[in-house]
Amino acid sequence: MRNPLASRPLRPFLCALLASLIWTASADRSVAQTSYPDPANEHLCPSQTGAGGGAEAIPAFVGPGIDGFSPSQSLCLPQLAPVPTGLSPLAFIVQGVEPGDRVDSQGTIYVESIRGVPGGVDLWRWDASIDGSPNANGTLPFKYEGQPDNCGIFGLSGGGCAQNVGSPTNLGVAPGGGDADIAVNAPDPNNSAIPNLALTSLTLAPGVTATRSRNRGDTFFTPPNLLSATVPGDDRMWNDAVDDPSTVYMSYHDVATFNIEVQRSSDGGLTYAAGTGEAIDAATLPAAGSVVPTGSANVAAQIKVDRNTSGCPSKGNLYAAFVAPDNAIDNAHSAPQGTVYVGVSTDAKLGAVSFTFTDHKVFTSPAGSPGATTGTANIFPALAVDNFGHAYVVWSDNQSIFLSSSSDAGGHWTVPVRVNGGATAGKSNVFPWVAADANGHVVVTWLGSSLPGNSNSVAAMQPSCAGGTTDCWAKWNVYMAESVNGHDAVPSFAQHVASDHIIHSGTVCTSGTGCSSGDSRSLADFFQVALDPQHRANIAYADDHLASPLCSQQSPGHCANNDPQTFRVAVPYFTYQVKPNKKVVTTGSCAG
Repeated sequence: MRNPLASRPLRPFLCALLASLIWTASADRSVAQTSYPDPANEHLCPSQTGAGGGAEAIPAFVGPGIDGFSPSQSLCLPQLAPVPTGLSPLAFIVQGVEPGDRVDSQGTIYVESIRGVPGGVDLWRWDASIDGSPNANGTLPFKYEGQPDNCGIFGLSGGGCAQNVGSPTNLGVAPGGGDADIAVNAPDPNNSAIPNLALTSLTLAPGVTATRSRNRGDTFFTPPNLLSATVPGDDRMWNDAVDDPSTVYMSYHDVATFNIEVQRSSDGGLTYAAGTGEAIDAATLPAAGSVVPTGSANVAAQIKVDRNTSGCPSKGNLYAAFVAPDNAIDNAHSAPQGTVYVGVSTDAKLGAVSFTFTDHKVFTSPAGSPGATTGTANIFPALAVDNFGHAYVVWSDNQSIFLSSSSDAGGHWTVPVRVNGGATAGKSNVFPWVAADANGHVVVTWLGSSLPGNSNSVAAMQPSCAGGTTDCWAKWNVYMAESVNGHDAVPSFAQHVASDHIIHSGTVCTSGTGCSSGDSRSLADFFQVALDPQHRANIAYADDHLASPLCSQQSPGHCANNDPQTFRVAVPYFTYQVKPNKKVVTTGSCAG
């Protein structure tokens, strides 16, 4: 069956997913497959044939590559979890959506994605010194690290992260999987200079699962902390880490008030009891908080720490972006979330148990504009801070991707500029993300459509095609725009297509669990980009352009890639910028 979505009270744009279950027996669990090659040389993956009782993998995919970017490669996942045996007659259909990625200061790349509650989270790692140099075809030999929130628990025997990959006794479930995020610290001098890796995962109850790894993702603290959030009802957590060995921040929505709660960890993300604050200040909360049953409330971006290593006094400042109505009256009347805000904390870095935020309006969509009609989430807004303390926020009005910057710790913001152009102008553009480093070096990624119109509209994105195919539906690519003067009043961007194939056809829903069309939310709600020490973009995204190998069971007679009834499961893909931009500026003066 199709992956059903969780229904959660109060807010239609909340983003937890439920994993799909199928009843199955070991004798007829999936379509017969031949051996599939592993063109990206990924390792510790599920078996491609299911030989020996191991998990049968989703077939590997490597694209042809595109100018400036490595071939798009899928990251390995099993088709089902657990492996159906006499011990486990009930199986989850495995998916990998909302992929997030981080690159630590040593160049180690981490990618995580979610299966949905209670399927848990998956993690992949590439470190050249451990996992091998890039392959001859330009792909990276990622190591599949299994499920960090299922280390040593929820198994019929043993368990333990990478050790649970393909085990027929692994239940394949975890406390979370509804949302996830990761963060990396600076190298730890007391742990062989290995940066700490923190991970959180959202469960339906009681809240947020937290854990950490001190050996580059090979093992995680066991068992994970199921009570890391101090508020019992919460949603959509985000993480960022300080440029030290162990300080990590987590933000999430308090479902009761819909304020953005922020907690600080001093132990690498195991517990978040070292400090607390609220990103929406008292003056802004009437415009952005919960007004039941009609209020619009807010959609929150991830938090971001100023980690500059240039000696700038803004180091340690904490930023939290969100979009909401412009005022309390608009909020109470369910107006679109047409205003972009950024909350700034300059005292979080002082180490006190309580810290404060001051909110600033970045931009309010004028009446009649797409942002005033459709809102500015489309989803999510995103934040970045470069190495000289300049802050950046991006958002989508469903038609265009916008960027604004601040050079005075968020007090003032530039007039927004449209990032996307060329073939994407006038079309639907959603899922923006941003990363920044050096001095004004900014990369923005998003999904761009081949058709105009609202990404949620079946009429606009899925017109009737000759022969009953998807050939005339909206075709979506991953785009990236790069600037080396991102904090200028009018920065310039060079736009690139980053995906080497069409990654999705049809609608892309931006209403979270308010989505009603079965396929429209198959990619879930966002994807991420991270910059490495060479200033190259590393992009992880969800992709469902191929029919699932389970289609003969789930949609018998409909297994063509261009059949609108074909059963699809989104899986995480990865590509990276092959060469750094030679114009990146690494010197200059501090912001402000």
